[in-house]
Amino acid sequence: MRLNRFLAAAGISSRRGADELIAGGRVTVNGKPCRDFHFQPGPTDYVKVDGKLVHQRTPVYILLNKPAGFVCTRRDPNTTDTIYDLLPPKFSSLAYVGRLDAQSEGLLLFTNDGDFAQCLTHPRFKIEKEYEVVLDRATTSDLAQKLLHGVVLDGKHARAKRVQQISPTRLRMVLEQGINRQVRRMLECFGFHAKKLTRVRMGNLRLQDLPRGKWRHLSAQEVRVIPSKTISPARRRSLRVEQRDSSTSARNDDESR
Repeated sequence: MRLNRFLAAAGISSRRGADELIAGGRVTVNGKPCRDFHFQPGPTDYVKVDGKLVHQRTPVYILLNKPAGFVCTRRDPNTTDTIYDLLPPKFSSLAYVGRLDAQSEGLLLFTNDGDFAQCLTHPRFKIEKEYEVVLDRATTSDLAQKLLHGVVLDGKHARAKRVQQISPTRLRMVLEQGINRQVRRMLECFGFHAKKLTRVRMGNLRLQDLPRGKWRHLSAQEVRVIPSKTISPARRRSLRVEQRDSSTSARNDDESR
């Protein structure tokens, strides 16, 4: 992780602001001014800004089973129900990952880890998103093939990667793209309306039996969904330590019974 990104991740400033701090000689590494924009602090390096030690924020990863009727925003003058009302106040600064429209429900993630968020949302990583859809009427014999072939939305070729018919009015769709309201709009192109839309998976992260409106922390193992090339060596070491500590804790709990 480059120095400007390190400072931004710690909440010191934006990356552009961090560049200005570095260029101005206000950043020191191990007691010496560092103006090297390409420098990557290691776990044993001490980084200070204006003489104050920079502490990296502990990464937080939350999975919420969003109910219908809650808007993906912090504040909306047109409604009192936002997704942040479903979380404790201490998580109000977390960013949500992968917007769901107000009437959609299911898996929604929150984090302060920009690498994690980028991995799950940037098209180049091709992270699968799986949805279960209840239609307003029975499907036609060619609907699945049409969804696989795709349509043009916002100037882009939008298509499903996989489609499975569960019942005459229920489908399971897997996407790799992140076009706004893609599932609903693709179905509308073929004369169907999604009465209920639930996201059940993002990558290897699943809702499982999490009740609607409830949330949980991701395990260190689940966070490993991020391709290794997007994570700094320090973060990978941190995840290994978290996983080891988690295993030790579970082993101690078993032994205490």
